[in-house]
Amino acid sequence: MPETTPLDRFRTVLAGTARAIARDPEVEVAFASESGAQGGRVARVVSPGPGLAPRLVAEARGAADAVALRLRHHDAGVHNSQSPADFEARAVFDALEGARVEALGSRAMAGVRDNLAELAEARVRSDAITRARTAEEVPLATALGLLARERLTGAPPPGAAARGLDLVRDWIEDKAGSDLDALALALDDQLAFAALARKLLEDLDLAAADETPDEEPDEGGDEDQGEDQGDDQDDDQDQDAGAQGGEMEQRAEQDTREDEQEDYDTEDSDDEDSEPGQEGDSTAAARPNRRPNEPELSGEYRAFTTRFDEVVEASDLTDEEELNRLRAYLDTQMGALGGVVTRLANRLQRKLMAQQARSWDFDQEEGLLDAARLARVIVSPGHSLSYKVERETEFKDTVVSLLIDNSGSMRGRPISIAAICADILARTLERCGVATEILGFTTRAWKGGQSREHWLGEGRPPSPGRLNDLRHIVYKRADEPYRHSRRNLGLMMREGLLKENIDGEALLWAHGRLIARPEERRILMVISDGAPVDDSTASANGGAYLEKHLRQVIGWIESRSPVELAAIGIGHDVTRYYARAVTIMDAEQLGGALVEQLAGLFDLNR
Repeated sequence: MPETTPLDRFRTVLAGTARAIARDPEVEVAFASESGAQGGRVARVVSPGPGLAPRLVAEARGAADAVALRLRHHDAGVHNSQSPADFEARAVFDALEGARVEALGSRAMAGVRDNLAELAEARVRSDAITRARTAEEVPLATALGLLARERLTGAPPPGAAARGLDLVRDWIEDKAGSDLDALALALDDQLAFAALARKLLEDLDLAAADETPDEEPDEGGDEDQGEDQGDDQDDDQDQDAGAQGGEMEQRAEQDTREDEQEDYDTEDSDDEDSEPGQEGDSTAAARPNRRPNEPELSGEYRAFTTRFDEVVEASDLTDEEELNRLRAYLDTQMGALGGVVTRLANRLQRKLMAQQARSWDFDQEEGLLDAARLARVIVSPGHSLSYKVERETEFKDTVVSLLIDNSGSMRGRPISIAAICADILARTLERCGVATEILGFTTRAWKGGQSREHWLGEGRPPSPGRLNDLRHIVYKRADEPYRHSRRNLGLMMREGLLKENIDGEALLWAHGRLIARPEERRILMVISDGAPVDDSTASANGGAYLEKHLRQVIGWIESRSPVELAAIGIGHDVTRYYARAVTIMDAEQLGGALVEQLAGLFDLNR
């Protein structure tokens, strides 16, 4: 039997402790170079290295304890049934629930409390709250999570976050201080705690008071069932990851940061709270967490209501059996086309890897000892030792987001090829160390959904704005390994998924997700086959309403945003919208066009 190292023994002890806290014998611990998004029964923690550095050991213990406490004290069904629909509100709601489960462990076990304190320090280290200079730059989810932790455990906030927290503390205390105090009264009752959390959101004007959660959290509709099944899928996949030991997870972020960043939305969330046909609350602009680079577009465009919009994980839209069937069907479609795109993707990979290749400056006075030149010192002792210095690569830390039009006109070969290209490029870019997100956009109904019904019920007020229910789909998160999201891409093959397309708001959504990412370079690629189309909106506001908004959004991103925007039009001239674009007349050309566009963007000499 091979001798175990101290690091192996530490992981064994860590996993045993996590199982004891969670009261679950299936919990595993996997070491990685960076902390990964937590899910299922695997705690992905930063490896403390062979030297078992004390600070990293404490952070690893804290991360494992946090996963164990969530498994023991958190009910995903209750949480999802009570979560608000608004993106910003949900991020805060998630942070408050995280503070609750960790407070239960901190109160009961002093060692867990100390470990979680180290974890809290690690979490805020890369958080925007440490860089905030104004209240608008402070992430509300982080701030409220820290204030709730302070109330529930008595632990002070991490020092690195104190300055940013002070920017919004008075505003939060004034509006919701009593709500924060009340949270401690329901620490052991998740449902009661959720009700108090929603009251806090209402007092902060983050959620509508008349937005009622599901009455029966354990008996949700199809989407809730899909979500539970998606959790089961994650469990299976995460156990897979645990069996592989310390496999590295690229581009990973802390769980709380991932939730907060993904829930960031560039739209004004007060649309949901306002009365139909009226303007949103004028105080929204003063609310913290409004980014300084948020687009200031014409006030003419708006949604009649955002109450029925959704951002949904692909796995939540169907059950596991159908997801497997759709993925198998997509695999059969790849055939010869898959080989062509793979060859193009390999060419892109060689280009990217060449840009990331290490290079050295030799014969330096200091640096790393150049072992290759030691021989000449032995032969001729008069020679001095030679050192080498690694030259910094010019390749920027990068994230790529593929935003795919999921409208009905993409049905058939175009959507199949889009899914195949996204699949192959995700694998290619992951091998190159480039984070990749795959998103889709459509609507929940044809010719207007519940939004239109609401408008009709209000007596058809003139110029109502957008009159359909958005459906924005996350096929793969940027931090998620390809193997975990592989099946999700098959969902594009599902009959009935593809409906209408409202491109402007989809671009804002994808752009907002990219802006929240920590990478230095952000690229947004749009694949579409036409202009925005929604019959209900066009008939009530004029045929150019959606197109005008799309042009405004594109113009703002291209002129003022750090996000690099490019587009590929399938049978539709998108060059009249996007400055960097290409139009192809045959869907078979998509793979080549997509790779060439990315290669051009990554060209250092461009």
